[in-house]
Amino acid sequence: AVNLAIAFAMQGHENKVGLLDADLHGPCVPTMLGMQDQKLKVGPIGAFPALGPLGVKVVSMAFVLAGKEVPVVWRGPLKMRAIEQFLSEIAWGELDFLLIDLPPGTGDEPLSVLKLLPEMDGVIIVTIPSEVSQNVVGKAITFAKQLNVPVIGIVENMSGFVCPDCGKETHIFMKGGGKKIAQEYSVPFLGSIPLDPRVCEASDMGHPFIMEYSDSPASKAFMIIVKKIKAFISERQS
Repeated sequence: AVNLAIAFAMQGHENKVGLLDADLHGPCVPTMLGMQDQKLKVGPIGAFPALGPLGVKVVSMAFVLAGKEVPVVWRGPLKMRAIEQFLSEIAWGELDFLLIDLPPGTGDEPLSVLKLLPEMDGVIIVTIPSEVSQNVVGKAITFAKQLNVPVIGIVENMSGFVCPDCGKETHIFMKGGGKKIAQEYSVPFLGSIPLDPRVCEASDMGHPFIMEYSDSPASKAFMIIVKKIKAFISERQS
């Protein structure tokens, strides 16, 4: 979600992209953007998002916790209320896109978002090529369809590792699982993102990978995926 948000900003939407970190129990977006020391600022019209690279507007549970070691021990109703406040009581300003990063599965957070935003453009489901991951993705697709939310498409992450020395590609988590599940459920396949150890390194340092290594195969894959997402939304709105 972090690199997708930055990719949107890089494609002509600087200062017009919002990113809501709705993983309430494990909010990590601020760390990946180097924003872990920021807090939400409150004004007369509500709270304002923190500003990240390229003007990406970020809201996260991490901004309101007393410390990074403080757990969020909440049940469903409290989590839904928190997400509702993040959506309705934050002065997001004018946005072209709002991306919401959710934890895996079909639990309280995804259900809350889909209930609160019934007219959203759609959901993007991320998988890895393994068979086990495909089973989880199938449930997520069915979940979205039951709530009449469009599935923009499937993204296959960790699709293969290209050796920087010899150029040989190794499929650590098998191959083609994302495309297979997309075909099985008749939803678009947006693309594959190869493994790159620098993604982890850049994220830990708070530097968006797609900005640091814009010529890498993974960054180019992100940019292509964003173009497909924009095309899907444009076609749906026309």
